[in-house]
Amino acid sequence: MSNLEPQPAATDRLRIGACVVVLSSREVHAPNANKVQRLTPKSVGVLLALARRAGQVVTRDELFAEVWPDTLPTNDVLTQAVTQLRKAFSVGAGTTPYIETIAKTGYRLLVPVVWEQDPPSPQDTDVSPPAALPAAAAGKTRHAQRRLRRYVLWAIGLGLLASTLLLGALLWQRSSGEAVMAGRSDTTVAGSRVLGSPQRPYRLITSTAAYETQPSLSPDGALVVFARENETRSSLWVQSTGTATATQLLQPPDGASDRFPAWSPNGRQIAFARFHPGGTCEVLLVSATGSNLRRAARCDGTDMLSFDWSADGRSLVFGSMTGRYASPGIRLLALDSGRWSALSYERNSDDFDYAPRYSLDGKHIGFVRNPQVGDMWVMDADGSNARRLTDDAAEIRGWTWLGPGEMVFGRRVDSESRLYQLDVPTRTLRDMGLDDAQQPAASRHGGNLAFTRDQPQVRLFKVPLGTPAAKPQSLFASSARDGQPMIAADGRQLAFTSDRSGTFALWWGRVGEPDSLQMIDGLRPEARQPMTWSADSHSLLVTGRDADGVPGIYEVVPEEGHWKRLPVPVHEPLQAVYGPQPQLLWVIERDEQQRMQLTLFDRGQTPWKRMASLEGASQVRFDAAGNRLLFTRLASGGLWQVAPDLAPESVKPVQAEVPSRWRYRSWAVAANGAVEYLHIGHDCASQLSSIDGDGASQCLDQERFNSGNGFSLAPAGDAAYVALVVADGGDIGVMRIPARAPRRLLGFAKWLPWLGKMLS
Repeated sequence: MSNLEPQPAATDRLRIGACVVVLSSREVHAPNANKVQRLTPKSVGVLLALARRAGQVVTRDELFAEVWPDTLPTNDVLTQAVTQLRKAFSVGAGTTPYIETIAKTGYRLLVPVVWEQDPPSPQDTDVSPPAALPAAAAGKTRHAQRRLRRYVLWAIGLGLLASTLLLGALLWQRSSGEAVMAGRSDTTVAGSRVLGSPQRPYRLITSTAAYETQPSLSPDGALVVFARENETRSSLWVQSTGTATATQLLQPPDGASDRFPAWSPNGRQIAFARFHPGGTCEVLLVSATGSNLRRAARCDGTDMLSFDWSADGRSLVFGSMTGRYASPGIRLLALDSGRWSALSYERNSDDFDYAPRYSLDGKHIGFVRNPQVGDMWVMDADGSNARRLTDDAAEIRGWTWLGPGEMVFGRRVDSESRLYQLDVPTRTLRDMGLDDAQQPAASRHGGNLAFTRDQPQVRLFKVPLGTPAAKPQSLFASSARDGQPMIAADGRQLAFTSDRSGTFALWWGRVGEPDSLQMIDGLRPEARQPMTWSADSHSLLVTGRDADGVPGIYEVVPEEGHWKRLPVPVHEPLQAVYGPQPQLLWVIERDEQQRMQLTLFDRGQTPWKRMASLEGASQVRFDAAGNRLLFTRLASGGLWQVAPDLAPESVKPVQAEVPSRWRYRSWAVAANGAVEYLHIGHDCASQLSSIDGDGASQCLDQERFNSGNGFSLAPAGDAAYVALVVADGGDIGVMRIPARAPRRLLGFAKWLPWLGKMLS
């Protein structure tokens, strides 16, 4: 049986055995069939690949490479395509087998393949030619036709000039949509039969009961190293981006955890951090095969450690560090000499610069400034020309370079994290359409992108305090993601955020009365800052965003379902707290220079009067019993206090180390002034510890972690209201890097050469 002949010009009809396939319409015409069968585009691609080598075995890998060149498909999609082809050819074709399955190898087309000429069109039928015109008349006719053509083409040119902006906008929208939809396939046959859900642009390469996170790809994109967490321990594993199982890179010592792997530019080494019991830490280098382990640096007591390789692989670049080896900004560690060198660049004293990464060409360094409420930044490799790329004050969850002038980063949005592509020259963002995705990592070559997909289920619980054996009591149970439970001063009302209705919203209910639960319509809260109750339990102060995404402070009367936006005269309000008098409010704000500060306002005056300010605060609570404000800072871990009037001389440290910088929202004040900190303990997933009291602690839940963005204490101090993760499953996803949408879609100049040629 011969191979498929080259396709004749002007035909798209292919005879496969007794059936005829019309490629332009993807139709299969089978003998004696009642109706035409329609193929999906991928099924046509598989058919053509088999037809070009009719009678020969075509392997699955060859079919994947030809039909799915820019994705990482599973075997199911190929099986689905072949099944559709068999069904289409079997209609009216009897029992003759068309496609043979070669076990564990691929497929073979068993029937003859011939290109057919298209049927003649009406224009091709025999029609006598018209009689020739006289020469003079023919000349006048040609002149008139040329003149008419010029007028028509000028009109077309003017029309193109007028419609260029509209066309450019439409093309941009379409290119963005196609990039998001990359990898999705047609799911119907003949408009009526559903084959399955659309193919996602990614696939998961891990699916264990453990939590897999922090991926890093080898330079060629063929392997991924990641951290696998079991309970409170973590180890590093390596797996191909195909279908092979993972293997452990190396075994950490007893009680130690390995995290934050980073593959070297040449693919020969992996840098990572090892955390030992007692707070000691070291950054280590190991070969990609798990041998030749050596220490690069110490990092004892470091909070929010971050590092990556330089473009030439000779150094590691570190973000701001705390602890024994603290450094306020970005610096380099030369691996051959062990010498540190600080990078000189523009930054404020309270800025924390996180996750620095060299661009692929080594000319730029990107980083996250203040990742708790931060933005993406970039500067030249020598530290000059530092500039902000985003203006969101968002919770950034990992980022990577995609290519020259292009980044992708994870950002918390409502109750989930999503990936966004960022075009550096234009500072434009595009949602990649990936739900619950964070910690992206791109390969230097090979065009692959890995990320962590995390789909937690979070519920609210009331945990009795003072009784270690007490079990958490579920509140307003759901299968959604609930968070930030804030109990009112009366001990009866609970406000929280949730996506249980399908959208992220503010909810309110009375404790112990499930039927009282109601959603506050029309208000979109922020997940990054908890709400605050008034002393009389009548109203709430909530941070939210309007329909245009502009942040604001809202005062809510939850029992009545009423709310209003407050006219806070600041650039970007992040949190508000009631003062001892109704007209006084404390507000955490971020100004035009991206500086965080705590401000006292008198809202009894119009406009509001700014009474006093304190720079560097990131979260605040009012301790009515002690008549003091407690607050955290972005620049470091720890807790401070200040007098209600924000007098500078009243600022005093309460605790030097906790809350940590990343868990700056995981603390609460009881009615008696006691301050409790919710964190991960040595052998406890959710541990509550006293900050300024006797240091007592209680394990609230041995296995379930807390959400980390806010909890509250009962007025009597006998219970904690927390959000615990009842189901979690971090997995590693891999996909092809989406094609970048063209930057210049507008402009009439690109049409001028064509128009000039036509008019000449």
